[in-house]
Amino acid sequence: MTTQELSRRAAVDVLGGEPDDATLRRFLHGLPGVDAVGLEQRAAGLGTRSIKTTSKAWALDTIIKLIDLTTLEGSDTPGKVRSLVAKAKNPDAADPSTPRVAAVCVYGDMVGDAVAALGDLHGDPDDGLISVAAVATAFPSGRSSLAIKLADTAEAVAAGADEIDMVIDRGAFLSGRYGLVYDQIAQVKEACRRADGSYASLKVILETGELNTYDNIKRASWLGILAGGDFIKTSTGKVQPAATLPTTLLMLETVRDWHRGTGERIGVKPAGGIRASKDAVKYLVTVAETVGEEWLQPHLFRFGASSLLNDVLLQRQKLTTGHYSGPDYVTID
Repeated sequence: MTTQELSRRAAVDVLGGEPDDATLRRFLHGLPGVDAVGLEQRAAGLGTRSIKTTSKAWALDTIIKLIDLTTLEGSDTPGKVRSLVAKAKNPDAADPSTPRVAAVCVYGDMVGDAVAALGDLHGDPDDGLISVAAVATAFPSGRSSLAIKLADTAEAVAAGADEIDMVIDRGAFLSGRYGLVYDQIAQVKEACRRADGSYASLKVILETGELNTYDNIKRASWLGILAGGDFIKTSTGKVQPAATLPTTLLMLETVRDWHRGTGERIGVKPAGGIRASKDAVKYLVTVAETVGEEWLQPHLFRFGASSLLNDVLLQRQKLTTGHYSGPDYVTID
C-alpha cells in the first residue's frame, strides 16, 4: 500500500467517509470554533515564560538545530546557494562546537547545487546532517495547473530534495472547494515518491496571512494533515503577517489533537518574521507546553528563517564571553 493510500485510509477513518467536498465540509465546519481572545491570551502567557535557568546554551543550540536556512529570491545564484550551504555546515567558524542547521531551503532549480555543496554532510538532520528542502507547486502563489505543480515537485525530488515545501491553493480553500485542495495535496505527496519507493517529506504551507480567520487556519491545518502532509507550515515568508505565536499555537493544538486521535506525530514549521533568539525561545516554550519536548527535534519542528541564525550566534558568543543579553530563563512547571 502506498503512502497516499495509507493517508487516504486514515482520512476516511477520521472523517467517517470518503474525503470529498461534502464530507470534508461537514467535518471541517463541525470543528469547535476558535476562541480568538482565549488563543491570544494563551500565546501571550506562554510568551512570558521560558526554560530552565541552566539551559541558555541548550536553548540556543536547539534553535540552530531546528532552522531551515533559507534563500528564496529571484536573484539566487549557484554561488549564493554554495555560500548558504557553507554557513549551514559551519555556522560559526570561530567555534567548531556550534551545531549545524537542520536544512537549507531553496528553489527547485537550485537543489542540485545545494546537494553538491553539502557533499557528505547531506542527510538526515536527526543524525546531525543537513537536509535539502525545496519550495515547489508554483511557490509562493500556487497559481498554476496541477500538472505543473506535480512536475515542479517531481523534478526537485529527482534532483535530490529531501523535503518539499508546497503551497495550498488558497483561492480554492477560501471558496470552499476542500475536496480540490485535499486532492492536490495528496497528489503532490505522491509526487514526492522516489525511484526506490521512499518519499521526500512534505510540508504543507497554509499561508496563514491570507486565510483571514483563526477558524480558517484551524480548518486548513486539519485539511493539510488529512491529505497526508508530514508538516504543516505557517507561511511562505512573502505575505504579512507571516508566523505569529497565536497562529503557531493553534497549529500545534491541531497536531496535538491529531496525535491523540491517531497516534501519528505531525511536524509544525513557523516561517517568516522570526529574527531574534528571544522570539524563537518563545516558540520553543510553546512547543514544549503544547505538544511536549519530544517535538523539539528536526523531524517534528522547524524554523523557516534567513536572519534568525545570525542573532542566535551573536547571543551564543555573548553567553560564552559572559556578555549575554538574550531572554531570561525560568523553570517550566
